[in-house]
Amino acid sequence: IEKTAFVTRLRTIKNEIVTIPNSFIMSSQTVNYSSSARSYGLIIHSEVTIGYDTPWRQVHQLLIDAAKATSGVMPEPAPSHPKPFVLETELQDYYPCYQINAYIKEADQLSQIYSDLHQNIQDYFDKAGVEILSPHYTAFRNGNASTIPKEKPATD
Repeated sequence: IEKTAFVTRLRTIKNEIVTIPNSFIMSSQTVNYSSSARSYGLIIHSEVTIGYDTPWRQVHQLLIDAAKATSGVMPEPAPSHPKPFVLETELQDYYPCYQINAYIKEADQLSQIYSDLHQNIQDYFDKAGVEILSPHYTAFRNGNASTIPKEKPATD
């Protein structure tokens, strides 16, 4: 919103005004997401964890369908903008971690697009009867004695 000899002032998508010293801008890497998004597209991504009992192909399709249904997401592939895609980023003990990736052009709508994407993910998984949860297992004591020693061994 303002450039002077010493500072640059920006308005964030949350309407916050940020003052950045020009010396900082000149001595570090800066990315103009708005310009990049219009020219090349901006990839948004979000992660969910689903239990191993749900087939991964089903999870991939649900995430892709939810992304395509999200306003602001580019559903059609183009040379520099592939269609939404899923990466499996982790295989934890009890669940894999899925990351949906999609291109957008309007960086100023980022928060709303994320909100809509998350709502669509919930709706699509609910319609398919797939719970969005990270299963964990709990050990219940059955009355057996604790495995913690009652007394510390004597040290010499």
